[in-house]
Order: sequence, then structure tokens, then C-alpha cells
Amino acid sequence: MRALGASATHPLEAEELLEVLGPVELRSPESVIDCGNSGTTARLLIGLIAGSSVGATLDGDNSVRRRPMARVIEPLRRAGAVLRELGEPGHLPIEIDGQALQPVVHETEVASAQVKSALLLAGLASGVPVTVIEPGASRDHTERMLRAMGASVAEEPVERGVRVSCETPSGPLKPIDLSVPGDFSAAAFWLALAVLGGCGGGVRVEAVGLNPGRTGLLRVLEAMGASCDVVQTHDEAGEPVGDVVARPSALRGVEIVPESVPSLIDEIPILACLATRAVGTTVIRGARELRVKESDRISALHSNLTTLGVASRELPDGLEIEGGGDALEGAVEARGDHRIAMAFAVLGAVPGNTVVVNDRTCVQVSYPGFWEELARIVRPEANR
Repeated sequence: MRALGASATHPLEAEELLEVLGPVELRSPESVIDCGNSGTTARLLIGLIAGSSVGATLDGDNSVRRRPMARVIEPLRRAGAVLRELGEPGHLPIEIDGQALQPVVHETEVASAQVKSALLLAGLASGVPVTVIEPGASRDHTERMLRAMGASVAEEPVERGVRVSCETPSGPLKPIDLSVPGDFSAAAFWLALAVLGGCGGGVRVEAVGLNPGRTGLLRVLEAMGASCDVVQTHDEAGEPVGDVVARPSALRGVEIVPESVPSLIDEIPILACLATRAVGTTVIRGARELRVKESDRISALHSNLTTLGVASRELPDGLEIEGGGDALEGAVEARGDHRIAMAFAVLGAVPGNTVVVNDRTCVQVSYPGFWEELARIVRPEANR
């Protein structure tokens, strides 16, 4: 964002504080914008830049170059955006010539918060209305924040799913002050560890975001018989925030239907590990999106579970996992995927299990202090 002309500074040199001044007159960056390992960064910037008056080229690491971008590119092109893939069609690197867009109207085949957010940002940047129809509700962080900043964003059920619309803005968005809530996807690992008995009597995760579009795992944990209590304490920019307490619990297998997947897509790796300790079979369907994450997570989960002696069946869009109480032992391949590494690290911290995770450094992408935190809270008798 600094390369695009934004003033984003740490006041008083405090790294935990970030101050952004607006409105910003975007400018074309002097060099390629490196999105690193972040598909979210790439998709949101494609929308923002496409609807602006500047040009830029986006690229990333080999993992992000494999992530599909066509789902964002195609609706933007229909609205008049000029985007050129410099390599494989539908993938980074992408050159964007921002310009005034036509009103954006798009119906998605799969509910995707990133596609929806990219189109909303494109409309705001270009000053045109946006309408997105999804087959089901996806995460709504962008809508909540835009409303908090004064944008007119509406959501309503329609025959084909959910329609989200944003009117043409009448002026600049208003500034807000907020404390960023703890990330539920990060909290999920500690909740799972507590439920599996890996940290004594339980754990309390404080000030975590409780957006209903992100907390599908809590509903699954309840269905599995886990002991979890949730206390909402306050809101931040329209986002519910609170504490979650989890305790050791006996689990049973469950079936995850496709409609539930958008609210727990990032938690499926740790859910698969929870399923290994549940009585009965856990079935996960409707998660084909996992095949185009940092790794093919369906394949990675199946392969590693099999290595540990877990009865697992790979489905085109999910997994079937037979749970049990046998001790698990073996070495797993993270495949450079932070969530795979952390999920199996939690499973390895359960008393009786001995799981070795290769490529521990890949967790730096999303949770730099993960290994230290795991060592701090795990029960002394658990394997580390």
C-alpha cells in the first residue's frame, strides 16, 4: 500500500500501532508488487487497482503463482478492466491498467469472500455500484468494515442464494479506530489442543474475532461433543469479539456438509486431526477449494493421516476419516503449508502421540510465534 501511495506509519515507532491517512491519491508503483505467499493480498489488490486510475504488476512466490485468479479477473474484465496475465492464464504475474469501470454485476459459482471483496473494492475505487450474488453466505469482514466506514452495503437472501450490493459512494469513507481482534483461524489450534487434552484442564483464548462467517468450527465442535464456552465481550468495527474456553472432551465423528464449509474452510486441517481422536467416522464434503490453497490440502491431509496409521479415504471434495484411540506415530510432510504443519503439530502434542513435522519454518507465514506458544502451553508429559 505504501508502494501505491498510501501513508501507513507506526506512530511513536510503536510496531503494534498502524496509522493510515486518507483519502489516498493512488500512484503507480515503481516496481512489481510482491504479494509473497498471500492469495488474499493478490486478489484484493487486483480489484482495488483495476478500478483505480493507476497501473501495477502483481507477482508472488511459487505457491501464489499456482493460486487461481481467474475468478477475480473475469468479472472485472466484463466490467471493463484491463488485465494481462504475463504467464499462465488465470494466474500471477498479472499486469493491471486501472481505469473507470462499468457497474459490476457478478454471480459466483462458489461462495468466495475474496472474490466478493475484490469486486467491492473495485467498485469503490471506480465510483460505481457493485452487485454480487453468491450461492451461499461467505465471510463478510469487508462488508462489516465498509459499513463501519460509512459505505452503503446491503445483504439480502434471493432465490439463488445471497445478494450483496454496494451503492455508488457519495464521498470518501470515514476513518475509524479499531483494535484488530485475534484471528480465529489461529485460535482454532489452541482450542483443538485443549479439547484433545494436550494442555491440562483447558485453555481460554481471549479477544478473538467471533464473526459467524469464521466460527463454523465452534458449531462443529459442539456437534462432536466438545466442551466449549463462548463469551462475546464487545464489537470492533462491526465485528463481534470475545473469549472462548475449551476443555478436554470425548469426541464423536460428524458429517460436514458443503453449506458449512465456507465458515470453516481454513480450519479443516485441524478438524481432520480432531477427527482422528473421535469415535466413529467424520465425513467432510464440499471442500474442493482446499486443493488450490498453499498445497493441495485434501491430498496432504490424506497422505499424512495414512502415514500415521489413520484410516482415511480421499474424496474429490473432501475426506472420510475413521477415528480411534490408538497412539499415532510417524513423520508428516507439511508440503510448505503452514496450516498443515500446525495441525499435525497439535496432534503430535496430544499425550501418547509422537508426530514429527518437517519444514517447521513454513508457519512463519501466518503465526511466527507458534512453536514457542505450543511449547509454553502444552502439558509437560505431552510430546513436543
